[in-house]
Amino acid sequence: MIVVLLGPPGAGKGTQGERIAAALGVPKIATGDVLRAAVKAGTPLGLEAKGYMDRGDLVPDVVILGIMKQALAAPEQARGVVLDGVVRTVPQAEGLAAVLAELHRPLDVVLLFTIAEDALVARLSGRTVCDGCQTPFTGRAPSETHAECAQSPKGTLVRRKDDEPDAVRNRMRVYEAQTAPVVAWYRAHGANVAAIDALGALDVVQARALKAVGKG
Repeated sequence: MIVVLLGPPGAGKGTQGERIAAALGVPKIATGDVLRAAVKAGTPLGLEAKGYMDRGDLVPDVVILGIMKQALAAPEQARGVVLDGVVRTVPQAEGLAAVLAELHRPLDVVLLFTIAEDALVARLSGRTVCDGCQTPFTGRAPSETHAECAQSPKGTLVRRKDDEPDAVRNRMRVYEAQTAPVVAWYRAHGANVAAIDALGALDVVQARALKAVGKG
């Protein structure tokens, strides 16, 4: 089973992707995962990607998709895979479709995690991290202390800049501008796009996702 995850930053698709993959008994891979693995392995495409990364440039889609093709052809992905963050734009969706066609592997479902902007702002702006050890917290305000911090006694909790309310709303606008055409492209090409309400307890959201992939 090939599952593609879509959703705004903070919707929980990373966490749910791990849970869905475990429930299906398949790996979950993301663009960053395959890039790092290819670079570490020193494959030709990995070395090409490293050249871009060392210069501070974005790795082109053609290189990423080449690495993704190699990853999808690996034996450990034979039973399926959950793809997180692999598709963010229409050209990436087209590229992945071409890769899957070459491998004779159909895309089973696109899970689109949805959440209202106000709920997402409340979720992300409610996150803080210890400035000493980067331990994340929910429901603890900036300037509180993390007395148990191993790296800096009484580390201070801070909110990441991209979790500030205005930044979250801007990230949502960017996401919607990029992703709305992707969703439209998948639907126009007959893909099974299932919208998953991302608001709720982890187990509840997981149950919704598994139902959408026919495992509920």
